Order: sequence, then structure tokens, then C-alpha cells
Amino acid sequence: MASIRIYRIKDVCGLTGLKPSTIYKLIRENSFPKGIHLTARSTGWPSTLVEDWISSRISGGNK
Repeated sequence: MASIRIYRIKDVCGLTGLKPSTIYKLIRENSFPKGIHLTARSTGWPSTLVEDWISSRISGGNK
């Protein structure tokens, strides 16, 4: 089993090529996975969710 990393917004931006504002807009539109609250003021995204989203974009899906 591959280890799951938690990506912060900067990492997610680097992987997707999107800006934070675009990512949060997509979350509001239910077009990008919601992050998990790590603390009261920080959010992270499990690597599997981000990588699955990227894969769905590549394959042409609308997840």
C-alpha cells in the first residue's frame, strides 16, 4: 500500500497548475475535492484525492 501524503494548498497548486482562488472556486462548485481540516486554520488534501482528480482531468472525466 502506498503511503498517503497530506498536501497543503501550495502543493496542490504546484501539482494542478491552478491558483488557490481557482481551487477554492472549484470546491464551491463541487468540482474539486474538499480538503480536511488539520487545525482551526489549516487545511490539507490527501494525496490520493488530488491525484485521482488530476487523473480524471487527464482521462476527460468530470469528477
